[in-house]
Amino acid sequence: MNPPLPPDERQSLIGAMGPALPAPVLIVEDDALMRERLQRILGQLGYTDDALVFTTSLAQARAQAAQQPHALALVDLGLPDGSGVELIAELRADDPGLGILVISAWSTEERILTALRAGATGYVLKERDDLELVLAVRSVLRGGAPIDPFIARRILDLSKAPASSPDRLEEGALTSRENEILRMVAQGMTNREIAETVFLSRHTVECHIKHIYRKLAVSTRTRAVHEARTRGWLA
Repeated sequence: MNPPLPPDERQSLIGAMGPALPAPVLIVEDDALMRERLQRILGQLGYTDDALVFTTSLAQARAQAAQQPHALALVDLGLPDGSGVELIAELRADDPGLGILVISAWSTEERILTALRAGATGYVLKERDDLELVLAVRSVLRGGAPIDPFIARRILDLSKAPASSPDRLEEGALTSRENEILRMVAQGMTNREIAETVFLSRHTVECHIKHIYRKLAVSTRTRAVHEARTRGWLA
């Protein structure tokens, strides 16, 4: 768990936002630990719990959006009943001025560009620390369009590469980070050991493993390793 912001830094961030924080905030996230983290992060910015509307699926988010307008939306892409991209497009159509920040573990070019084209204001990875997420939310509230540095580099590389470039990921392939974590899973390392090795939180590692399962259409570590080897992704 990341430590809270120092009091002076927190007050500086809140002060720079102005006297009133735009509310309510719609948070669409199916992972309980990530919801707790976002609640803490938004609290550091000055939001009270009653200004936050948490949902865990597309259906819940759509119901909340139909009930009332929102001043900001934080949206994950991998939801139990569909893709957050669908919701982004719907929220953008309903309110062209709404700030929509994607906070996701997905980092493939297709996912990123699809979300941005659907109307996302910004895109940041869950593996970033609390301060980076605070700054991304603050940027959206101030009219900015924050893009995770890793994602920005990927987009720049994509724009420079020809369409037939062999460096582009095949559809459904694992990201470099997912490949790294899968290799450690194949070595029998636990989530905690992987997190300590790659300097990520255990929660972030678990998110990556969940996405590996989805891409490989499996539900266990053993099946993930077997399927990856069958596809030639592991030696």
